[in-house]
Amino acid sequence: MASWRGRAGDAAGAAEALTELLPVVERVLGPEHPDALAARHSLAFWRGRAGDAAGAAEALTELLPVVERELGPEHPDTLATRHNLAFWRGHAGNAAGAAAAFAELLPVRERVQGPDHPDTRATWTALDYWRKAAASRRT
Repeated sequence: MASWRGRAGDAAGAAEALTELLPVVERVLGPEHPDALAARHSLAFWRGRAGDAAGAAEALTELLPVVERELGPEHPDTLATRHNLAFWRGHAGNAAGAAAAFAELLPVRERVQGPDHPDTRATWTALDYWRKAAASRRT
């Protein structure tokens, strides 16, 4: 319901609903259950969409080591977490950090998912965007 609320245009409401839901999910399923990790990821996403890019990046920074440990460093959800962390890092004002993170992610995505996979292409596009953004901020 929370994600549908966000998709309907209420990102702040989605983040608020997930903030309320997350402790229940973690208590019932455990904090490292895949559904709890997905809920944390969704909360970070909607927090960012609600205008708190720095909060989204911070939440994903905290989530990433847990996802890597529980799912493995090359699991699609781990790669998505890395991608989204770089995205929100850039939107929080760290274009160079975003570009560096996408540059580190790209060869992993190419090897694991293949060069023509839509997620790999999205990483290429994001890398290009954030490299240009970082360069324009240096000049």
